[in-house]
Amino acid sequence: MRIVSGMRPTGKLHLGHYLGVLQNWIRLQNDNDCHFFVADWHALSTSYEDKLNLRLLGKELVKDWIAAGIDPHKTTLFVQSAVKEHAELYVLLNMITPLGWLERNPTYKDQLAQMQHKEIHTAGFLTYPVLQAADIILYQADLVPIGEDQKPHLEITREIVRRFHHLFGCEVFKEPKELLTETARLPGLDGRKMSKSYNNAIFLSDTPDEVWAKLKVAKTDTQRVRRNDPGNPDVCLVFEYHKALSDDTVVERVNEECRAGTIGCFDCKKLCAQSIDRLLEPMHERRTQLDDAAVDAVIEAGNAAAKEEAAATMERANQAVFEISCNV
Repeated sequence: MRIVSGMRPTGKLHLGHYLGVLQNWIRLQNDNDCHFFVADWHALSTSYEDKLNLRLLGKELVKDWIAAGIDPHKTTLFVQSAVKEHAELYVLLNMITPLGWLERNPTYKDQLAQMQHKEIHTAGFLTYPVLQAADIILYQADLVPIGEDQKPHLEITREIVRRFHHLFGCEVFKEPKELLTETARLPGLDGRKMSKSYNNAIFLSDTPDEVWAKLKVAKTDTQRVRRNDPGNPDVCLVFEYHKALSDDTVVERVNEECRAGTIGCFDCKKLCAQSIDRLLEPMHERRTQLDDAAVDAVIEAGNAAAKEEAAATMERANQAVFEISCNV
């Protein structure tokens, strides 16, 4: 199956990104035709004022993907802005997408409320779902891996496809289906959403010393005062990390010993740090073996492959719009 997904290059990746996205991508790449892209134009929809070096951040993002286990021999890795057909199709789709569809999008309303500290009342932010639709249908995606909260965006994509076909009488695009993925939602070290802006994240690039420095001050069961007091792992943030990252034997041990008061929070955190280090160590090793020239070659090859496919789709789309013809 053709699978298309992207990630915005807004900074270093953390454990939440790995569990929420990359772990799934790694699994999907083995049995599917996967296209994963650096969504640098999407980054501008909310971060246009941040003066980000998107070219450098995009390259670092691809490095992190490969270090995490994404295989460039199995997948097509490319940069959105390097394939101008994304912008071309975005323009065409904007011409036919009713404004009400975008304004009623629940994700749009939620993000406006959550990001009041930023000026995002822009055309680019409002039409974010249209660019997303272009990203997906340009490559004739069968499936798009998303969480439950992203379903409205994908439904807009399908509605745009149906409207295009109705208006121009040509079946140019596939209607993509959602691939709903259950992902471990790892909270930040302060209990809020894990984010670099909250300074509560463990990054994939963190060394063992950095992991421990962050983890040792993480919240635990506030009702547990002394080491041998019985604890409640169900209200402990560190136990959430154990469940997501530790072996089953460690999880079971921590669960039993915490409730019995036979393991202290310090030792529990040490075990958690070891689990995180075991996950990150091979990533660090793979990243040290990646030189800039090799990563550039991966991106250039992916850009070329993506552009060839995108150009073929745009030829059909333009013929449908400007010639009212389906013969390609």
